[in-house]
Amino acid sequence: MTTDPAQLRRALAAAVPVADAAWRDALEAVPRELFLDDTVFRPSGTQWEPVHRHTVGDDEWLRLVYRDTTWVTQIDGIAAADAPGPLTGRPTSSSTLPSLIVRMLDLARIREGDKVLEIGTGTGYSTAILCHRLGDKNVYSIEYDQDLAAAAARHIHAAGHSPTLVTGDGLAGHKDAADYDAIVATCAVRHIPPAWIHQVRDGGTITTTISGWMLASGLIRLTVHDDGTASGRFAGDQIGFMLARPHERPPRPAYYQRPGHTRPARLDPGLLDDWTGQFLAQLAAPSAELMTTGDGVILVDVATGSQAWTEPARNGWQVHQYGPLRLWDAVEDALTTWQDAGAPPQSDFGMTVEADGTQRGWLGEPDGPAWHLPA
Repeated sequence: MTTDPAQLRRALAAAVPVADAAWRDALEAVPRELFLDDTVFRPSGTQWEPVHRHTVGDDEWLRLVYRDTTWVTQIDGIAAADAPGPLTGRPTSSSTLPSLIVRMLDLARIREGDKVLEIGTGTGYSTAILCHRLGDKNVYSIEYDQDLAAAAARHIHAAGHSPTLVTGDGLAGHKDAADYDAIVATCAVRHIPPAWIHQVRDGGTITTTISGWMLASGLIRLTVHDDGTASGRFAGDQIGFMLARPHERPPRPAYYQRPGHTRPARLDPGLLDDWTGQFLAQLAAPSAELMTTGDGVILVDVATGSQAWTEPARNGWQVHQYGPLRLWDAVEDALTTWQDAGAPPQSDFGMTVEADGTQRGWLGEPDGPAWHLPA
């Protein structure tokens, strides 16, 4: 029996937890198969394997499409359809899992009549979901990658929608249609771009994920105030998006351990395995990358060459630090502050953007312990 995509959409929508039922209606209405073409990548060990519709068959393909999962569509700029075989590299575009799309839109508290700017059109699937709820005239979406933008436009038009689509740097927003009631980003950023603050009306919102070069992540909705500031609390969801391309990590030079200064570590580096612990480490050392080994962790700062690495010692752990930045000192101090507060979840953290552009993440309350973002 042929698989019915409408039935799959209804089953997907019914399984997704969402407070606003209108987003569930959008999931039932928007045909996701239009946005994935005929090939996606799936993980295969350390590589990404292309999966073709003609190989798995139409029925199995539709079942894949309507899984509540993220399907990677591009690796290091190579589209799935153009891949000669399994690839090694980093995902650079994907169709986000439907439950996360509606979770973000729900968190943003978007309602009928709102004018929304979406940062990162991607395949266009989330854009079409916005269009179904708000109407085409209220949806603006910007995509950095020209090839992705052209493909997304085809997908969105095939689904019967005609929002305003822009090709350009999403970090600059789209001032021609400002002010927006809400900005929603389907890519992560290291800090909130000033243009987003300026292009949202007073009382409007920015919903995005704050991430960084340790690839830790925090989902947040910020409210923009009439004095040019913005503030909000992290939602606590353990989700992540790809970094916006201008915020991506620079190429890492070859890593060589340098002993530097050695001392006993006050904390177990295993704390960085915790979702909130790793996010806090990233706040404390925002220009460092994180690697893990069987013997601990390695922090490397690309800009200064500073590094820190841990290893087991007789009575716990020791840390070696080299270079002008004492990376482990900063991380350890932040983790100690968090532990002294009872190791609360990420939802106890918040963020403030000041009128002068200064941005900081804080614990508990805005006047509590704080760490500056690399704005």
